[in-house]
Amino acid sequence: MVTVREVEPQKFINRLKEELKQIKDISQPEWSYFLKSGVHRERPPEQLDFWYIRAAAILRRIYIDGPVGIERLRTYFGGRKRRGHKPARFRKASGAIIRKILQQLEVAGLVKKEKKGRCITPKGQSFLDRVAYEVIKD
Repeated sequence: MVTVREVEPQKFINRLKEELKQIKDISQPEWSYFLKSGVHRERPPEQLDFWYIRAAAILRRIYIDGPVGIERLRTYFGGRKRRGHKPARFRKASGAIIRKILQQLEVAGLVKKEKKGRCITPKGQSFLDRVAYEVIKD
């Protein structure tokens, strides 16, 4: 049986992005076109389907890391903030984007909330394993 851990991440996220577009509970809000993905960014994302790419990456992270909270995901998606002539420092990613995506994934039934954070549901695990099998097969 093929799992998410055995598949190349970039190919898996691209395939999962297309599958998430088919789910009606996951949709990109209008305000997402105008905001940055974190303090460390200078401009909003250029990809039109940024929301689905981020949702796929978050779903993969939850599958791999077990129960994960918003703060750990903010740290994972954060990056280096350039501060002019001062040394660069690490800054976390936007929590609102991650929170809204997790809420949509919960409504879709792929993720559930537990005491220690969000974890993958059996429906979500079979969904991700099916996508991983399709990626390996191609």
